[in-house]
Amino acid sequence: MLVKKTNYFIRTSILLLSAFLVTVHSQIVEETYVDLNYTENVTNVGTSSAAFLEIGVGAYSQAMGGAFTAIANDVTALYWNPAGITQLSEVSLSVNYTEWLAGTAHEYFGVVIPFSGRFSAGFSVNALNYVDKQPVRTIQLPGGTGEYYSASDMALAATIAATITDKFSFGITAKYILQQLWHESANATAIDVGVLYKTRIEGLQIGTTIANYGSEMQLSGRDLRRAYDADEAHYTNDRLNVLFETDQFPLPLLFRFGVAYSFTLMNHHQFTVATDLNHPSNNVESLDMGMEWNYRQLIVGRVGYNSLFDDSSENGLSVGFGLTPRIGNSTRVGFNYAWSQWGLLGNVQRFSIELLF
Repeated sequence: MLVKKTNYFIRTSILLLSAFLVTVHSQIVEETYVDLNYTENVTNVGTSSAAFLEIGVGAYSQAMGGAFTAIANDVTALYWNPAGITQLSEVSLSVNYTEWLAGTAHEYFGVVIPFSGRFSAGFSVNALNYVDKQPVRTIQLPGGTGEYYSASDMALAATIAATITDKFSFGITAKYILQQLWHESANATAIDVGVLYKTRIEGLQIGTTIANYGSEMQLSGRDLRRAYDADEAHYTNDRLNVLFETDQFPLPLLFRFGVAYSFTLMNHHQFTVATDLNHPSNNVESLDMGMEWNYRQLIVGRVGYNSLFDDSSENGLSVGFGLTPRIGNSTRVGFNYAWSQWGLLGNVQRFSIELLF
């Protein structure tokens, strides 16, 4: 009888000890992973379409860390602040090329034409090429099916801007956006609105824009049609075609507010400092800052920092330079270069050429 009681006591003790250890372990695991299961720091990163619209345009602006909303004094104002094209008094053309991330190529072309001193118009093409003529491979045919696919994004834009007063300018851009992946595509329309204000303080300008306000994008195409058997247990028709429907995603809406101040030292040395506050719909707020040194409108040096206060951002420091030699009596050529730091993703180089007639 004593042996039975002893065995019963031992088994009961082991059971209670096991239950206690399981409870303690569960509490430790819950406390360890509580930050993963419950968090208040939720962002909208990756929830919008047409992410290429967020790629900064122009070596000039990117060398300034993207702080260009209140400067916007070249053709890339079509992208940064449409009101800024009123600052161009000559017909201007700009071609921009960027060795973008992961072997992709980002290209931008723009032209601005001023009219009657008060109005200006512009047209631009913004394109990102991912891959071109890549072989289609399947599990059954790893060497290729004989077909080729491409993937690219493009935005066509038309801009009109007006000088309302000698201090205030307004501009608006209408855009058609197209994304393509092999036989699938998605499109949308959007507008950008911008204002530029020259304050009573000499050299101080303020600019603000709302970009990519428009419709949502949804992929469609023939590759979304698939053969489907609605009842695999009982043969009916395993070649019944169905059409898959993809989700709709909004465009990356972005609000920018910028301040820029220019001043001159020692007659021919002009300095500009600028900052932009960014409030995107798909990320946290951030700050861009930049500074420029300009000697006789011929040689320019720039430095900037992108995405301050965005802890998840990879981009940061940027530097660059510009040259603006004159050809003949009326034509000027502008060449700009920018180098940007992108952390684990490597570095990005941008090249811009601008002609002013």
